[in-house]
Amino acid sequence: MQDFVKRALDSSEAAGATFAEVRIEDREVQGVSVKNGVVDSLLTRSSQGIGVRVIAGGAWGFAATPNLTGPEIDRVACLAVTIARASALAKKADVELGGQPVQRGVYRTPFEVDPFSVSLDAKIELLLAADRAMRSVRGLSVAESSVGCIRVRKTYANSQGSLVEQELVETGGGIVATAVEEEEVQQRSFPNSFGRHQGTGGWELVEAMHLAEAGPRMAEQAVALLSAPHCSSDTTTVVIDPTQMALQVHESCGHAVELDRVLGWEASYAGTSFLTPDKLGIRYGSEQVSIVADGTSATGLGTYGWDDEGVAATVTPLIDRGIFVGYLSSRETAARLGNASSGAARASSWNRIPLVRMTNVNLLPGDWTLEGLIADTDRGLYLETNRSWSIDDKRLNFQFGTEIAWEITNGRLGRMVKNPTYGGITPEFWGSCDGVAREWQVWGTTNCGKGQPGQTIHVGHGAAPARFRGVRVGIA
Repeated sequence: MQDFVKRALDSSEAAGATFAEVRIEDREVQGVSVKNGVVDSLLTRSSQGIGVRVIAGGAWGFAATPNLTGPEIDRVACLAVTIARASALAKKADVELGGQPVQRGVYRTPFEVDPFSVSLDAKIELLLAADRAMRSVRGLSVAESSVGCIRVRKTYANSQGSLVEQELVETGGGIVATAVEEEEVQQRSFPNSFGRHQGTGGWELVEAMHLAEAGPRMAEQAVALLSAPHCSSDTTTVVIDPTQMALQVHESCGHAVELDRVLGWEASYAGTSFLTPDKLGIRYGSEQVSIVADGTSATGLGTYGWDDEGVAATVTPLIDRGIFVGYLSSRETAARLGNASSGAARASSWNRIPLVRMTNVNLLPGDWTLEGLIADTDRGLYLETNRSWSIDDKRLNFQFGTEIAWEITNGRLGRMVKNPTYGGITPEFWGSCDGVAREWQVWGTTNCGKGQPGQTIHVGHGAAPARFRGVRVGIA
């Protein structure tokens, strides 16, 4: 691969590029799912190719090919330069990348058991055991379970001298129990929403989920939700479980601090942002709220050695005890503010350009326990597992739904309620946070979309249970 990237760099410079970077990726994917006692799908997919991105005439050009041969690499490198020169005809300003140390090295995801070494039979048996456990509950309509794994080998080099190699391994799985009665459907997912939690690591991540053991509980809750009372409209205290907190961080902080959105360069899928540069230093939340972008978090889906611009993974403060202090950035976007990249330029494949994406955007743990937060709450709701999300194009007004909630009365969990929702305005909501627990975990999000052509990328969020006062719930 190093011979191929060197050839691409040489060809790009010979064609007139003032800067060039090359990324070769080899991706392998396997997935298995079971539905109501039957293997529902088997997926095996692989992809390999090279992408060349250059600056010529002060503008970007990009081209890619799955054909790793010398002549084809020469053609693609020259095509990228041609596209850059065409783009320069409409540029408003020259691309500026800022300074960046030369990077050299190798990074591999740490794991105990290679997920691709586990037999297909063993994976199916694990899923069938979880399926049987769910369907042992009377009244359950649909039981679904799945596991999956990904291995990406990538080589990156640029004309400034960086050359890095990485092998990234992801493993995940989950279950969904669905109950149906007349015109009503209720479901419970485990260990994360929509039946999938994933992380960088090996098969040990799936084994630690204990899917079969969780199956009856999820199925019982799905059936019980059919006859549970609806969440009533109110303004109250809410305690939010860590999986839903991960989604809250993703939507109201993660997207809001992507610097290309802030600069107005990107608006697809998630809009722009209210956190413009003049807002640096404002109060975003209470002193209980500290959020960082951490490309080094163990098992995080945003964990790697270097991003897709060859910038080393690092920890970037975003919210410091409630104060907005930083952005997710690429080399180009960071240079606009006179800063260094936060190492957050990522592409979903060899045939896509890097965009500013979340790494692991983590709400840092606090001093409470979940039990303590509930015991300290006279009246409210405990919300668990995301079901739906909606937020405006500035990342300000939001409404989220969860699969289930329990009333809190005099410091104890009470009756179950169904179809719970809550909403608010981002700074007001985070400002009402008066407690974050220490039961902290990094959760995986596998469906974050951005860009045109679209890119779906995997990101991580460390989160713990947290409490918020005066929140609107049960919104129609």
